[in-house]
This record gives sequence, structure tokens and C-alpha cells, in this order.
Amino acid sequence: MKNTMKFAALAAGSLALVLAGCAHVQHTQAQAAPAAPAPTTTNASEPVVRTSVMRSIPELKTVHFAFNSAELSARMRALLRGNAAWLKGHPDATVQVAGNCDQRGTEEYNLALGQRRAEAVRRYYSLLGVAPHRVATISYGKDKPICQQMTSSCWRQNRRADTLLAEPAGMAGN
Repeated sequence: MKNTMKFAALAAGSLALVLAGCAHVQHTQAQAAPAAPAPTTTNASEPVVRTSVMRSIPELKTVHFAFNSAELSARMRALLRGNAAWLKGHPDATVQVAGNCDQRGTEEYNLALGQRRAEAVRRYYSLLGVAPHRVATISYGKDKPICQQMTSSCWRQNRRADTLLAEPAGMAGN
């Protein structure tokens, strides 16, 4: 009898965890906004850039990644060293690193991979002396491709992390 009661309690607890997990997934999916997805991380040391306008500038280069990878190649680390030098020369600048993926894979997988890519860039900036409180991250997964064709050369272009200058909404373009 005791074993039956223990099993019933364990089964009820497991069912509650499964149901709670399903509710979380449904809640997360209901909150997703296709035009401007919320950041997939809430790192307290990141700056809040929600009200900022993100602007691409020529001094901050885009880095690209291998398929299914968030590792920075030697060539991409060299590009990031240039970005970090610019950031250190502009100590008041805040940036957002936007991780992107190609069109293959599920939305959930690509959002996670895009976030890992953005965080890899942020960590590298930190190693190079850029204060982490100046670098925000976001993942767009496969939602913001720069190339629409279904070819390997196009997919390579979409596997990227863009470092974008964050400007207060009223200051953009000045």
C-alpha cells in the first residue's frame, strides 16, 4: 500500500511538472511578436536598449558563423578586435549584438542559436576590454535574413551577428 501511495504521489508530481512546462511553452509562444522579438535572455549586466534605435555603422563589422555553430573563427575574432577598438575609443557608445541564423531549422532552435552567437560576440568583446554593461544581446533567429534565396551562399550571409549602435530614440541619425 505504501509503495502504491508513493507511486501515485510521484506520478501526480510528474504530471504537474509536465503541465507547468506546457503552460510555459504556450505562454511564451503567445508573447512572441514577429516584428520585434523580445530578447531571449535577461542578463542583468546588459544595458536596456528597448527604447533605443539600432543603427548599423561602417566601423562596426558583421561577423559570420559556420553552419550550426556559435564559435568565432580566427578571421571573425580579428574583425571583432577592430570593433572593440572602435568601442573603446567611444566609451559612451552602447551597442546591441543581434544574432541571426539561416532559414533552415525550427524557430525555437534558431532563436537559441542566434542567442548563443550574440553572447559569443559579447563575451569576446568583454575579453578585449569592452565593459559588458555597454553590450546588449538579442536573437532574431531566422526572422531577419539579409538574403532570401535558398542557396548555400545565401545561407552563409544569414548566419551572422551584427553589432549595432544603440541610440536614444530622439537622437538617431544625429
